[in-house]
Amino acid sequence: MFNFAFRNKKNEHHRNVGIMDIQDLKPRRGDDTYRIGDSDELVVMENIGTVPSGVICLQDHSIIFFCTEGRAQFEYDGNVVQIQKNDMFLYMAHSTANNFMASSDFNCRQIWFGRSELFNIDIYRQISVADMSLLKLHPVVHLTDDDIKLCDTYFQLLCDRMKSSTSVLTPDIVRSLLGTMLLELLSIIRHNAEQETERDQKEEPNSSLHKKRIIDNFMRLVEESDGRIRRVDEFANQLNITPKYLSTILKEVMNRRPSIYIQLYTLKAIERRLRFTDMTMQEISHDLNFPNPSFFGKYCKEHLGMTPLEYRMKYHRGT
Repeated sequence: MFNFAFRNKKNEHHRNVGIMDIQDLKPRRGDDTYRIGDSDELVVMENIGTVPSGVICLQDHSIIFFCTEGRAQFEYDGNVVQIQKNDMFLYMAHSTANNFMASSDFNCRQIWFGRSELFNIDIYRQISVADMSLLKLHPVVHLTDDDIKLCDTYFQLLCDRMKSSTSVLTPDIVRSLLGTMLLELLSIIRHNAEQETERDQKEEPNSSLHKKRIIDNFMRLVEESDGRIRRVDEFANQLNITPKYLSTILKEVMNRRPSIYIQLYTLKAIERRLRFTDMTMQEISHDLNFPNPSFFGKYCKEHLGMTPLEYRMKYHRGT
């Protein structure tokens, strides 16, 4: 059973979903569930045989699903997703899912991880905006027999190490294992997404390809800005289109506003500087084109849940 504890949140209108209570689920506790200490930042779960009810929108976690038996269907940001045995599905934080259905023999494994855990395992630097675009467009990957053997090996190692958390080095060992596993998965996902994109280019009309090229260029510009540009109209000007048209295309193809991706990579830029450099708050604020350190501090408090200094004291690793 899922055995989730959740809190209700009001959320704005989503495609096919009106204003209603949306569940922000938390990873279960109990049998076949492993974590580092008592933290929910990294949780590995086996034998998940049911699906949630209602509408979910996770704020703090992304989840990797490995379907081991049966099949399931649900809506993911307004698009119908179907998964079956040997499929891998990546749920990205802030995405909305609802209308869950599953066969009686459905079962899966899950790995839950927060954004800060991606930094802890040094995988965040490997994930580009292009990857985010590919994952959004192609969230389901059917694994080959070799992929399944590889994933099974890593998953079992993770479970075994998290069960026997006797060594002070266990958290580092677990993160090292997960980091390597995620790099393997990223390679599989990129290869699969490239094949899907090639098929789409052969099948889709020119208008669709034009929109996807605009999205690809927008993603590239967001990544290259490294958090220094945060206005949608500035990116639209670089693309020689209107902000409204850019927003319309992102909403139509990705079911996301441009500001979501801009904010994601602004936070990535902030966190990288706070964690891995000795830049002062004033230097970071100036480097990222915030009006002043006070505004920078408020931005961090709103989006990271803590002040820049608090974040640095918690996660700083130095240069």
